[in-house]
Amino acid sequence: QDTDEFILPTGANKTRGRFELAFFTIGGCCMTGATFGALNGLRLGLKETQNMAWSKPRNVQILNMVTRQGALWANTLGSLALLYSAFGVVIEKTRGAEDDLNTIAAGTMTGMLYKSTGSV
Repeated sequence: QDTDEFILPTGANKTRGRFELAFFTIGGCCMTGATFGALNGLRLGLKETQNMAWSKPRNVQILNMVTRQGALWANTLGSLALLYSAFGVVIEKTRGAEDDLNTIAAGTMTGMLYKSTGSV
């Protein structure tokens, strides 16, 4: 079978561009952060309430830790993915090329901006 499976408009690329992949990257990082944060919150909640008996207050405290940590990690990783994707798209459009240098530059600029709020 020599024909392509999909019909593409004239001049369209067969691969997704950096802008299209940005949505997958940001969503994936948010979901990964929420999952990791929820598991970390469960671990912290069980650790902090180990001296309490199993009751409603303990369950509520554990649930609060799970939701708080899940939201914190989802927000952090989602923000980093947004910065990385935005830098990547801007660099690609500025340079007019799709190569590994864009990825390296976007990652470096994201790390520099993220750590710029702290001290050297």
